[in-house]
Amino acid sequence: MTKASLYLDVDGVICPFGATGSTDWGSPWRRSDAGLLEVNYAVDVVKALNQLAGRPDLRIVWLTSWESMAPEYLCPAIGLAGQDWPVLASDRPGSGDGWWKLRAIQHDLETIPPDRAVWIDDQLDFEREAHAWAAFLGARLLLISPHPRRGLSRADLKSVRAFL
Repeated sequence: MTKASLYLDVDGVICPFGATGSTDWGSPWRRSDAGLLEVNYAVDVVKALNQLAGRPDLRIVWLTSWESMAPEYLCPAIGLAGQDWPVLASDRPGSGDGWWKLRAIQHDLETIPPDRAVWIDDQLDFEREAHAWAAFLGARLLLISPHPRRGLSRADLKSVRAFL
């Protein structure tokens, strides 16, 4: 049984929209060509995610509109070790109505049930159905919704590490 799963979005999380100035980490934003478009990212976020990925008790899963392009294009462009992470797709048969990401994570958690899970997506603060479902799961699920222009912060990752 998987001890913990982390579901990860790209835009607004790893790669904030229109990032300017310095990162929450105190370093300047880096810009990289991810094959299809240029992205902004914080080197320290990538390092922290790579450290988390090294945990044998953690399964990290892509849950992003980038889908398979995240491991294929984004990872090599920014140095993220996520090429082998599973990808949840929006076109999964039987995904039903509503937010595709909520349906995808629900299905994945039913298929591979971890002891606990973290879902990081900048849209979570705007998805009432996701919050109602998370409340039903209680202490097994941590939702993190970074500000889309700042992305994943030190405080967010501290919360993730403490939860795991």
